[in-house]
Amino acid sequence: MPRRVLAIWCARLAIDRWRLGEGLAPGEGADAAPLALIAETAHGPRIAAANAPGRAAGAAPGMMLADARTLCPTLAVAPADPAGDLAFLERLAIWAQRWGPGSALDPPDGLIVDISGVAHLFGGERALLADARAAFARRRLTVRLAVAPTAGAAWALAHHGPDDAILRPRDDPAARLADLPVAALRLDDATITVLRRLGLKRLGDLHGVARAALVRRFRDRRSPAANPLIRMDQLLGRVPEPLLPVIAVEPPLVQRRLLEPIRHRDLLDRVVADLAGDMARRLESRALGARRLELGLWRVDGEVIVRVLELAAPSREAGHIAGLFGRKLDDVDAGFGIELVRLRAPWTEPFALAQGDFEAAAETHGTSLAACIDRLTVRLGAGAVRRPVPRASHLPERAQGWQGPLEPEKPLQDTFEFHDRPLKLLDRVEPIAVIYETPDGLPRRFRWRGQVHEITRAEGPERIAPEWWRERSSTRLRDYYRIEDGAGRRYWIYRLGLIGDGRGGVPGWFLQGICG
Repeated sequence: MPRRVLAIWCARLAIDRWRLGEGLAPGEGADAAPLALIAETAHGPRIAAANAPGRAAGAAPGMMLADARTLCPTLAVAPADPAGDLAFLERLAIWAQRWGPGSALDPPDGLIVDISGVAHLFGGERALLADARAAFARRRLTVRLAVAPTAGAAWALAHHGPDDAILRPRDDPAARLADLPVAALRLDDATITVLRRLGLKRLGDLHGVARAALVRRFRDRRSPAANPLIRMDQLLGRVPEPLLPVIAVEPPLVQRRLLEPIRHRDLLDRVVADLAGDMARRLESRALGARRLELGLWRVDGEVIVRVLELAAPSREAGHIAGLFGRKLDDVDAGFGIELVRLRAPWTEPFALAQGDFEAAAETHGTSLAACIDRLTVRLGAGAVRRPVPRASHLPERAQGWQGPLEPEKPLQDTFEFHDRPLKLLDRVEPIAVIYETPDGLPRRFRWRGQVHEITRAEGPERIAPEWWRERSSTRLRDYYRIEDGAGRRYWIYRLGLIGDGRGGVPGWFLQGICG
């Protein structure tokens, strides 16, 4: 299946977001006059974005505010909010997954969506683009869209090509994109300046230069944004360009829908205490502690009362949380009664499990945790007492290691977000025979340990690529599936390799885990 990528460029993201915050339509109210969003710099205010009247009056992004007001004395200003723009873009990335299973950020104002194998659900790529344009128009956002086989080509067309451009798999990308400027390669300003001084102003000009000459000129530049050869290879699909997908993380939430509305404070305190206990258990299951908690009270008449609590340090102590909320409920007017109470933790931080009562008991019984572990080690052996710790790897068999029970954990460079994992992983993966409808389709039946299992449900695939920094180049991809047979037993299996990947023969199937 050929890869297809949708590039979305929110050409006026900062201005559109400011306009939405003010509740204005394009060209309405304050947006009808010249306006610029400014950022404070060491040399004074600088324009970060400008609306259409402001750009027509001469205000351009990157210009000093003093220079812009020389051209347009009536220019109004508002503070820019890059952090807010990025948060807004992240929410858009989750929302844009309606057109594809995976989306990635292209900061500061773009999105990349993988739409491989999805366009037929919309009636084709042209219809998909029309649906996307209509959806963004309803949100009053200005966008430019393009579809291509690579993220680089889609980005180039969205920023420098015609509206709603589509680069077909059968098209020659080098010829189709030859007339685009070299800025379409996503290079930094210094590199673009160097190329223009060399007379290389279009992508087609780069094809007329010997590759060895460009290698000598840019061989010391390792960053893709400073090396036109890397960007050109990514654009043409000669080298892969990994994208970091945006994954939605739902904040912990618990609620009570009451059989009868309550009006008395003692009943409300009891419900809040129960919710605090439920939230503590929810946070403990994820090894998290809450820094901000939001308590919502839904009254019978439809009014919602919200109380927000921020903590100095991560916590999941139910009594502490309930006591703090108790001081915030003194002024609550229950009206005709409260029928729904919801507690949500939008801000959480990692909070390791701790066995505090063990050390407290040591003062009474004289046995500390360290002394207990020493006794177990002497009785069972030096290698018998260990604890599992996470490792920085997406491969299931490498995602966990063992170390001494009281040794400090080594900090991970990255935080890995995984899909649900089975409760039991086999010590060694076991080969299975699988029957499927299509080579890349879902499995329908498999044989394991001499028994045939009919698959009634299947979920996947979840693709895990090999670790290129430690594996050989011939190592194959894994596509994991969560399946359920007719008896309700659930398994975790994977296909090793893809047909035609050039890294071996027919892909093999293996069973690695058993779900609870």
